[in-house]
Amino acid sequence: MTYLSAAVAFAFFASCKNDAQSSSTESAQTEEYQGKEIGTEHDAEIDKLIAEMTIEEKIGMLHGNSMFSNGGVKRLGIPELKMADGPLGVREEISRDNWAPAGLTNDFATYYPAGGGLAATWNTEMAHTFGNSLGEELRARDKDMLLSPAINMVRTPLGGRTYEYMSEDPFLNKKIAVPLIVGLQEKDVMACVKHFAANNQETNRDFVDVQIDERTLREIYLPAFEAAIKEAKSYAIMGAYNKFRGEYLCENDYMLNKILRDEWGFKGVVVSDWAAVHSTAKTLKNGLDIEMGTPKPFNEFFLADKLIAAVKSGEVSETEINLHVKRILRMLFQVKAMGSESKDRAKGSIATEAHYQDAYKIAAEDIVLLKNENNALPLKLDGVKSIAVIGNNAVKQNALRGFGAGVKTKREITPLEGLKNRLPASIKINYAEGYLERYDEKNKGNLGNITSNGPVTIDQLDPAKVQEAVEAAKKSDVAIIFAGSNRDYETESSDRRDLHLPFGQEELIKKVLEANPKTIVVMIAGAPFDINAVSQKTSALVWSWFNGSEGGNALADVLLGKVNPSGKLPWTMPKNIMDSPAHATNSFPGGKTVNYAEGILIGYRWFDTKNIAPLYPFGFGLSYTTFAFDNAKSDKTSYALTDVIEVSVDVKNTGKVDGKEVVQLYASKSDSKITRAAQELKGFQKTAVKAGSLNTVTIKVPVKELAYYDVAAKKWTVEPGKYTLKLGNSSRDIKKEIVVTIK
Repeated sequence: MTYLSAAVAFAFFASCKNDAQSSSTESAQTEEYQGKEIGTEHDAEIDKLIAEMTIEEKIGMLHGNSMFSNGGVKRLGIPELKMADGPLGVREEISRDNWAPAGLTNDFATYYPAGGGLAATWNTEMAHTFGNSLGEELRARDKDMLLSPAINMVRTPLGGRTYEYMSEDPFLNKKIAVPLIVGLQEKDVMACVKHFAANNQETNRDFVDVQIDERTLREIYLPAFEAAIKEAKSYAIMGAYNKFRGEYLCENDYMLNKILRDEWGFKGVVVSDWAAVHSTAKTLKNGLDIEMGTPKPFNEFFLADKLIAAVKSGEVSETEINLHVKRILRMLFQVKAMGSESKDRAKGSIATEAHYQDAYKIAAEDIVLLKNENNALPLKLDGVKSIAVIGNNAVKQNALRGFGAGVKTKREITPLEGLKNRLPASIKINYAEGYLERYDEKNKGNLGNITSNGPVTIDQLDPAKVQEAVEAAKKSDVAIIFAGSNRDYETESSDRRDLHLPFGQEELIKKVLEANPKTIVVMIAGAPFDINAVSQKTSALVWSWFNGSEGGNALADVLLGKVNPSGKLPWTMPKNIMDSPAHATNSFPGGKTVNYAEGILIGYRWFDTKNIAPLYPFGFGLSYTTFAFDNAKSDKTSYALTDVIEVSVDVKNTGKVDGKEVVQLYASKSDSKITRAAQELKGFQKTAVKAGSLNTVTIKVPVKELAYYDVAAKKWTVEPGKYTLKLGNSSRDIKKEIVVTIK
């Protein structure tokens, strides 16, 4: 670990400052990202190739031929389609026929912030940067497909993959997902958007039958997927493990054929989640293209020897096989993996300084300031000779090498390292671990042993560790506790059992605050926790994420004021788990079946409609400066169905430092003939404003965004009448309202 010299640090901070200043003059209008259409110009060539293939060669392309590739046809110049996890960076190379690491020395990669962090930037440009940067890393590793992004809805705070999923709001989800996919595919790589669809819990995920009414499905659980297909033009999509309305999702005719292909016009490939296939003829007929799986012999897959037998017996036609092979070949041509254009394919680069800086930029914009009484932050170093750094999370690494969303990286700067890099050498850091990360091994669920209980933590504090932490706090001018969670606790394959802070941290924080009232609390986690008591006791509370290779440096820069925090929560932080809709309606986790009883009232929609106070609302995040909204207006007072509403508002920085604010636009209709949420996010814009300056922000809302799904008519319908457009900086802090009429 090399520490920055004072000169280098100063230059770096100056460049950050210049970046912040220059961005404040940029247009405040969100760019609309559009993907490249899937072409059919190679179809004649593809048909010729298919005519030359044997039935065994064709079927070899429809199933795994290694852990992360399908079969190619070498004699015809058809390569394997090479896939890679994952959402936080390119996974290390594993063996061809099992999960063991391949043991290579050239598969180190950049570790990027998790999906929850990316969504917390509320910045579409950051999402595009993320996709572009990750696409370059995939190409450097000669991959064709990224098994990401994961864009399922955060239905419960307890979800094991909440850290990886983006938001509880379908609009925010799609606005972050689309530029990410576009950025990725610009680098000649396929995005494989997952997990289609209604895959919102790890408990019983292999078989749970999800029941959602049609309006809720269309308004909440499908919009991000629809935008990924129609706007971003995603080249691939992954079928989920669970059932939907009685049918497994990898053989679900309604979802894969009727909605995905017939309604949305999807031309790409559908890949199964690993070992999520349950039949042969039905799976193929109902829309799956490639079966991937776990290490049983690859010829034993449903779409392998069993499919050859089904063709020979006449159960499946060769015409059906050709259809799926053609889709795969189209995608290989699309990303220039074969054909005359392959010489022009993007080359890529990996684990470069430029990519680490991409990860830094995202991390610096996703950190959320939750509380800051008496301007406790940023830390003022005048007269400070020592700082206590307390907590296992100050040194915990979360890249986790390979598993699931893991990354093998040479750089993961921890919070302690970040502070060492950024603090003057004259300040002594007194580190104490404080709490031990311990699990009850007898009750710890194994991977695949899916349980709503999740890992069981040991929450008794070690008296010696507590004493050490208290002593460190007492003898230091300031203390910082790094608490929260980690990616061993928040994990694919199990949901958490409750919202409690694990490992006895709440008690530790209380004791440290008693020892030194000048204590800052920093939470590092990907999902909500019960931090009610902590929030009341501390004067400053910061929320950070599993934040990538440069996470520690970004966090230190925020704490020291080199970066003004601008992150906003992408989900609601409840005071109590029973306030959350899936729990309030007693409809999580279900058993063999789960019924989404809350309907369209997911996340803040429930809290706002039922008037339940959250601990911290959706879209919430403070700054080291203050902002005022003024002069809010729409370009017209009434609109036709095909119009785009333009809303503008002046955002003034009324404080003393440059900062970024997120203007959020919520729409509501009080006299509606249908059941609606109190309000729904329909637009947002992040804008950088210099101290004392003013930016005019314009948000465009197509009138069609105000539509609801009319189940009887089977179409999107905009109800005419008056709508209130609310402008604020969280769902609970509305500053201005504009009433418009839709004709």
